[in-house]
Amino acid sequence: MPVPAAAASMRGTEAAGPRHAARRLGRVLDGRRRRAALLLLALAYAAAMLMLATGGGEGLGAGVVVEAARPRRAPPAPPGSVYRSHLVFERVLPEMRAFASRPNPLMTSHHKKIGKQWKPCIRKRLTESELPSSNGFLVVEANGGLNQQRISICDAIAVARILNATLVTPVFHLNSVWRDSSKFGDIFDEDHFIESLRKHVRIVKELPEDVFLRFGHNISTIPNMRTKAFSPPSYYLQQVLPKMLELGAVRIAPFSNRLAHSVPSDVQKLRCLANYEALRFSESIRILAENMVGRMIKRSSLTGGKYVSVHLRFEEDMVAFSCCTYDGDLKENNAMENARERSWRGKFHRPGRVINPEANRRNGRCPLTPLEVGMMLRGMGFDNTTSLYVASGKIYNAEKYMTPLRQLFPLLQTKQTLATSEELALFKGHSSRLAALDYTICLHSEVFVMTQGSNFPHFLMGHRRYMYGGHANTIKPDKSKLVQLFDNPNIRWNQFKHQMQDMRRHSETKGFGLRKPQESIYNLPMPDCMCQQAET
Repeated sequence: MPVPAAAASMRGTEAAGPRHAARRLGRVLDGRRRRAALLLLALAYAAAMLMLATGGGEGLGAGVVVEAARPRRAPPAPPGSVYRSHLVFERVLPEMRAFASRPNPLMTSHHKKIGKQWKPCIRKRLTESELPSSNGFLVVEANGGLNQQRISICDAIAVARILNATLVTPVFHLNSVWRDSSKFGDIFDEDHFIESLRKHVRIVKELPEDVFLRFGHNISTIPNMRTKAFSPPSYYLQQVLPKMLELGAVRIAPFSNRLAHSVPSDVQKLRCLANYEALRFSESIRILAENMVGRMIKRSSLTGGKYVSVHLRFEEDMVAFSCCTYDGDLKENNAMENARERSWRGKFHRPGRVINPEANRRNGRCPLTPLEVGMMLRGMGFDNTTSLYVASGKIYNAEKYMTPLRQLFPLLQTKQTLATSEELALFKGHSSRLAALDYTICLHSEVFVMTQGSNFPHFLMGHRRYMYGGHANTIKPDKSKLVQLFDNPNIRWNQFKHQMQDMRRHSETKGFGLRKPQESIYNLPMPDCMCQQAET
């Protein structure tokens, strides 16, 4: 039996041998085929890259490579990022002209008298007593434009009271942007200012000769007490007063916003007296401004002598400072870059400074163009019979940007149309004096429209509240909402109009307000400067 078994085993082995060899050969051939396929793929890839590098592109391989290398498109900017207002204007203008307007808002009463009314009562609240001996002289430098100077002047009165000091009439700093060399007496009635405050603070026009001699007849040699913005009264008593007692005089420059909003009641009332009663414009400004107001009223006969004033901040320096884009062409970019360097050398090129025009526009930081102001007001119901006064400096690219506003409001007036060139000759080259004319005409308007936050509307709103029973009929647009509407090419006029009327109603509710501890008395004079009285 072992022999036959061994023989069978031998026969099985011999039968399996050829099959095993065949399988081994198949594996070798499969491996070679795979290697050949990989080699062919590598050669095809290399050929495609070579064709791409040498300018080729035909064939499947090259087409695939080019498609893979195509850059991705940037996602579209969020609504409100880009200036397209002129396109929306062209779209809705026919509807705007065809739309039958309701009665002009100027012909309806906005000053609703309900309950008790607010009236000025500063002099009744201020106590008068003999002033103690002065602790020394306070010299301040008022910087900025007209209304920034007002802040400095009124705060200087308050600080002089805190220190029991004699205030020297503030010196005006020649600003690189405003470029106005006017002195205090050129803009304000200096004698009236001193007389109105004489029972509360000592004021002199210049340092006495003996004190001036002590400092070599040079104000800049008086020690400058560099003071942080919004410093409390305690700072002046602890840091400034000892130096004043030692030297007889101190200087603070610059002085804008150097006193906190929250101060003792008697000091706050002095701020009121200084701003709303003691500070009045010089005679030359007052006479021309009052004449211009009279002319504006006469030219507003279609609306019962009432007119709308707009503070239009679309001067070249304002557009440049905002870092916003409008046309976006090379001419505009060069003009804005030159303006920024001329007024703020290097400020916009400091390390880490990021300029994002699209974000600025979405966030409501871009000045409204004249066209946008016109569309907004027409949407709010002010039709082409409305007399519109535009307070501004020299408008950027005025020929282009002012044309649509004049088209919408043909009764538009400016300083140049209300006054003759001879009348304005005294004011030429003096931006603060020109701003004083604008301020007065806006103060007496039925409705005031602000288009950009600044000291001008801040003070004007407060002054209008003081004059008109606590209510400032002021339109303060929501620019972050406006830019989205101006970026909607499909918007219909009735939709836009509805949104604008809601915005106007919202502004009216904000016209009345009481000052909170950390808010400015120059914007909210109640309750510090005014008293509630029963309606008569």
